[in-house]
Amino acid sequence: MISKLKHNEFARKTLDYFKKANIVLTEDEQNKIEIADFGLDDIENTGLQLITYINTERVCAKELVLFPNQTCPEHRHPDRNGLPGKEETFRCRYGRVYLYVSGDPAANPFCKPPAGSEEYFTVWHEVVLNPGEQYTILPNTLHWFQAGGEGAIVSEFSTKSHDESDIFTDVRIKRIPVIEN
Repeated sequence: MISKLKHNEFARKTLDYFKKANIVLTEDEQNKIEIADFGLDDIENTGLQLITYINTERVCAKELVLFPNQTCPEHRHPDRNGLPGKEETFRCRYGRVYLYVSGDPAANPFCKPPAGSEEYFTVWHEVVLNPGEQYTILPNTLHWFQAGGEGAIVSEFSTKSHDESDIFTDVRIKRIPVIEN
């Protein structure tokens, strides 16, 4: 659960990142920024800020903001109602993002999981994305990602998003944010 005060603080910081990257949001979009704390009460280390532009039956487009060294925890997008899970392409717009997926593990991965959550990070094939670089994650693929030291903005282009169906390796996680008054 995140307090309304902390939510507003993180929304303001998120808007600052969009300004740095020259990404313009409408006033309505600015008011719809989602602050995902994953229910761990450690948003500075495990969290994600995002805006969803569109999410129809066929396509989804989002901007993901990660503050310096902030981590989106390991998860996958499972099949749903007989249809393949979400397929998504990440395109780095600002900063640097380290994406970890299934595959040959990096000998010396750049990132470390947030302290106390190490056991919930199991994939270590490292993909480094700088501005203009992109990577496609296939359905049902375990993945997690972390921003570099200056933070990062990632554009996500995907099939329909069902965030409530994401399966996290860490069973403590609650994907849908709860804001306390």
